[in-house]
Amino acid sequence: MLLITVIATAVGALYARTWYADPAPGSTPDAVIPSQTSIAPSEQPGPKEVRGTPDATLHPLYGTVRELLQRNFDAINNRDYAAWQRIVTPERMERQPEERWRADYRSTQDGSVVIYRIEVAEDDTALVLLTFVSVQDPSDAPKELPVDCIRWSVVFPLSLQGDGWKLDSSPASASPQHERCT
Repeated sequence: MLLITVIATAVGALYARTWYADPAPGSTPDAVIPSQTSIAPSEQPGPKEVRGTPDATLHPLYGTVRELLQRNFDAINNRDYAAWQRIVTPERMERQPEERWRADYRSTQDGSVVIYRIEVAEDDTALVLLTFVSVQDPSDAPKELPVDCIRWSVVFPLSLQGDGWKLDSSPASASPQHERCT
């Protein structure tokens, strides 16, 4: 009986150590619980680091998806079309050639990105539910919402290609929900 207690205690200690350990340098950020509190207008669009909810961070693809989305938002924020091309499917590139991409994002800065859910399908595709904030010149905002700060709720489609997961195009990403920042 004493041996069973010692083994159970050791297993519990190892589990607790893993659960409460500080993340290694360069590891993915801790999970976040999004709040309804607004970021001050002067601090919009918020942090540039892509984060995930506890549900999302538990998904086996979270690290891969988080890195892919970080590269996407970094490319947009840095106006780096070449970097963006490396993470999207050829179909998505066709829909957004460089001239259009640069026009679409010429004044955009994105932040406060939170991954809520990752769903993988059997056909080497996945859907990622996320939110983010964009700030832009109102003339560069969507025609139906010409404001300087927008909170987006979107579903990004992903496709597994020969060299890894890529951002794809689909009807799911064509009509994102968006509202003026409060």
